[in-house]
Amino acid sequence: MSVQMKQADFTSHMGRALDEAKAAAARGEVPVGAVLVGPDGAVLAQAGNETRQRHDPTAHAEMLVIRQACAKLGTERLIGCALWVTLEPCPMCASAIAWAHISSVYYGASDPKSGGIEAGPQIYTHKTTHHKPELYPGIAEAACSVILKDFFKSKR
Repeated sequence: MSVQMKQADFTSHMGRALDEAKAAAARGEVPVGAVLVGPDGAVLAQAGNETRQRHDPTAHAEMLVIRQACAKLGTERLIGCALWVTLEPCPMCASAIAWAHISSVYYGASDPKSGGIEAGPQIYTHKTTHHKPELYPGIAEAACSVILKDFFKSKR
């Protein structure tokens, strides 16, 4: 298969992730959205943050889609799957991504304060991390950043 064919077959799911982030903001949650896509390109799960709604500090968008997809597929491994998320995953989510063996992560805004990939502990650089997904940062970065900035500006 040629590179041109692969590019033509590529579908971004960041628009869906942004929709989930906007819905999270409308609920008063930090506006982060995620979409998990199977190896065949079908959407397996999508969610926005629900930490306040669920009273659960682990209910990040990434964690929710990982749980949903694993339940749907009946497995703890999401080999061949791609995760789309509006914000760089935190250390907890980055670790869960590795444990789930997600193949690739596409994310929008970097998180220099709480990120787990580019900033902070840089989870995937540790030799004890057994699985390292392919990383694609900066997808729709401006749109992902604006929704976060607007949300926090409204809280100040």
